[in-house]
Amino acid sequence: MQRRVAILLLALALGTTIPAAAQTPEPTPPLEIGAVAPDFELPGATRFGELREPVRLSDFKGKTVVLAFFFKARTKG
Repeated sequence: MQRRVAILLLALALGTTIPAAAQTPEPTPPLEIGAVAPDFELPGATRFGELREPVRLSDFKGKTVVLAFFFKARTKG
């Protein structure tokens, strides 16, 4: 499950999408600076484990959202 989350986060960082059925990244054009990000959802997690409901960007409408990627977090590398 952690690997799937890492792949989704990497895909978002690279500006790609992963269809649920195919699980293969499809390139999408990068967003322009200042453009509104498309809605997406990811499995939510805290330090205690995964959340029951996915987290959606639309859940934070009207708020400032910062996405941070820690590609070596919780790994042996």
